[in-house]
Amino acid sequence: MITLDDVTMEWEGKKVLSDINLSVGSHDFIAITGPNGGGKTTLLRIMLKLLNPTSGTVTYRDNDGDEVKRLPIGYLPQKNSIDSKFPLTVSDVISTGLLGAAGLSKADKKERVEETIDLVQLRTHASHTIGELSGGQLQRALLGRALISRPRVLVLDEPLSYLDKHFEHETYRLLESLAPTTSIVLVSHEMSTIAEMATRHLIVNHTIHECTSAHHHFIMTCDQ
Repeated sequence: MITLDDVTMEWEGKKVLSDINLSVGSHDFIAITGPNGGGKTTLLRIMLKLLNPTSGTVTYRDNDGDEVKRLPIGYLPQKNSIDSKFPLTVSDVISTGLLGAAGLSKADKKERVEETIDLVQLRTHASHTIGELSGGQLQRALLGRALISRPRVLVLDEPLSYLDKHFEHETYRLLESLAPTTSIVLVSHEMSTIAEMATRHLIVNHTIHECTSAHHHFIMTCDQ
């Protein structure tokens, strides 16, 4: 569904990513790790067409293999850019994930928001403004925003950040339930559980190394 061909990204003459070739297929669960500054977030942003690479191409294809300009993608960024002083409620944040969604009535959208609030376990905080939330609660709201459109591709950059252990385990269960129907690309430093769920594992350090196994012990070997 997503193909990166010969992608290179430079900042101020320095190569952040070099000669990247990567395909994301239907129902892939790709776990990405690597050192800080290795280009993981840049890779995701190029994949999402939020950044144009210095060279190379990013191609989206639909279920029939035809090239398309856009795909239904849900995205949880590593660092949110929401101003905590802005008077958005949890419901508002989650509902922004439906902007541009076609074929949903106002009632359908409201029902989807309510379902997603419960999914990320923020029912008692639904009317709270984001300035009233803890870091973990805001992360859950942003995860809800990424999930609400029921995207074909889910891109998550450090989704476990700020989460307490309870919702970390809930997130694992949620990803496990989505994996059969959704392609997942996930960046995390915490791979002990994710590795067992992933179908592919990549090490990103300016280039890509793909391990031949997603099992935890093999990842430790790849990292060395």
